[in-house]
Amino acid sequence: MLTEAFPQLERTCAVQALRAFLRSGWFAALAVLLMACSELFGLEIPVIYLYLAFGLLIALVCDDMLPILPMVACGYMLFSAKNNVGKFPDSLFGSPEGQLALFFAVALVVVILVGRLVSMLMERGKRGVPKLLWGYVALGAAYLLSGLFSPYYDGRTVLMGFVQIASLCGFYFYFYYTVRWDNVPKGYALKIVMLVGVGLLAQIAGMYFNPGVITPDGSIHRGELYTGWGIYNNVGCMMAMCMPAPVWFALKKKNGWAFTILCTLFYLGTLLTQSRGAMLFGSVVYLACVVVTLVGARKGEKWQHVIVYAAFLAALAAAAIVLRDEVADLFASVISQGFNDSARFDTWRACWKRFLEYPVCGVGFYRTPGTVMTENGMFTEFSDGTPDGMFLPLRSHNTFFQLIATGGAVALIAYLFHRVQTLVLCLRRPTAEKIVALLCISALLLTSLTDCHMFNMGPGLLYSILLVFAEKAKRAPQADR
Repeated sequence: MLTEAFPQLERTCAVQALRAFLRSGWFAALAVLLMACSELFGLEIPVIYLYLAFGLLIALVCDDMLPILPMVACGYMLFSAKNNVGKFPDSLFGSPEGQLALFFAVALVVVILVGRLVSMLMERGKRGVPKLLWGYVALGAAYLLSGLFSPYYDGRTVLMGFVQIASLCGFYFYFYYTVRWDNVPKGYALKIVMLVGVGLLAQIAGMYFNPGVITPDGSIHRGELYTGWGIYNNVGCMMAMCMPAPVWFALKKKNGWAFTILCTLFYLGTLLTQSRGAMLFGSVVYLACVVVTLVGARKGEKWQHVIVYAAFLAALAAAAIVLRDEVADLFASVISQGFNDSARFDTWRACWKRFLEYPVCGVGFYRTPGTVMTENGMFTEFSDGTPDGMFLPLRSHNTFFQLIATGGAVALIAYLFHRVQTLVLCLRRPTAEKIVALLCISALLLTSLTDCHMFNMGPGLLYSILLVFAEKAKRAPQADR
C-alpha cells in the first residue's frame, strides 16, 4: 500500500531487496524458527508481535500478500507447553495481561489483512471465480444451519458454524484474491509446508522433555506429550500433513534423495507423536509417498531413492531386534492401549441416534455427542453433548459421524459435494505439485476418520493453503527457486 501511494519507492534498491527477502525461503525459515522457539521456550508474545511487524511491512511494501503465507501456516502452532491454559490455568494466557496482549495483536492482524484485501480488490483486472466456491458455500450454509429443526438451534451453534467454515476456507479465498499468481514460484506452498515440518520435528522432540513423560520404570507416558496448541493427536495430524511435502522436491531437485530422507524423518516424527491414528494413517500416506517417488523420480536417480528406503527398512528391522526392549518402553502407552476404542464406538452409536432423531439438519455443534479426555491423558470418555459454558464443542472423532449428528443429511451432502470438487481440482490435469498437495490433504482426511481434526481450526489453515495453491499451480510458470 505504501508503494502504491508513492510509486517511486518501487524502483529503490532497498524495497526490491526487501521484497526479495520476504518472498524467499530464508524468510520462511525464519518464520518457522520463530514458531519453534516460541513453542519450546514460551516466547509467544515477542514472536506474535514480530509476526505482526512483518505482516505490516509486507502489506506496506510488497506487491501482494504471498509473503505472509509462512506466518499463516505457523501462527497456530507457536503456543508453548508451559503456557497451555488447559494444563496450567494460571499461565500467561490465563491472565488478563496475556489475553489482552493476544487480543490486541489479533485485532491488528485483522485490520492489516482486511485493509490489504480491500486495496487489492479495488485494482482493475479479471480475477475469475474460485473453483471451490460453491462447494464451500454449500458446506458453510450447512454448518450455519446445523440443528435448524431441532430445539438446540441457537446463536452459539451458528457462531461455531461460522468459525468452522472460516478456518477451512478463509485463507483459500484470501490468497486467491491477494496473490499475483503469475509471479509465484513453483512449489512455494510445499516448501512452506516442508519447513513447517522441520519446526514440528523440533516441537516433537521438545514434548519428550515435558514433566511426567518419562515414568519411574523408564517407559513413556504419552498422556504428557503435549504442546501449547494441542496434544499428541493434534501434533501427529500436522506432522502427517507435512510428511508428503518433501516428495515434490525429491522429484524436481537434483540429488532428490536428500528430500526422501527428510520425508522419512517426518514419518518417524509422526510415529513419535504416539497418536495411534496418525501412526496408522501416516503409514498409509508414507507408503503412497514411496510409490509416487519411485514412479515419478528421474530415471537416473530412482536407485538413490531405493537405497534410502532399503536403509530405512534395515534400520527398522535392526531396531526391532536389537533394541526391542527400548522400543517397547518408548511405545509402552500405545501398546497398553491396544485396540481400545477410547469411547469412540459409543460416541458413533450416539451420533447415529442423533441423526435418526433429526435427520435433515442434525442437532448442532453443542448437542453432538463427543469424547472428553480423562485427567491422566490416556483415556477418553463418552459425553452426550458439550457441557454449558464451553465455547469449543466436544467432537465425535470421525468426520462422517460428526457431520450427520451435527448437520444431518444437509451437512453430509454438502461435504461430499465439496470433497468431489477438491478431488476434481487435484486429479484433473494432474501435476506433481497437485498430487503431493493431495497427499498432504489425504493425511488430514484419513486421520480424521478416528479423530476430530477436520473440526479443529489449525489443520484448516494448511488445508486451505494447499487447495488454493493446487488450483493455481498451473498458473505459476516460473522455474523452481
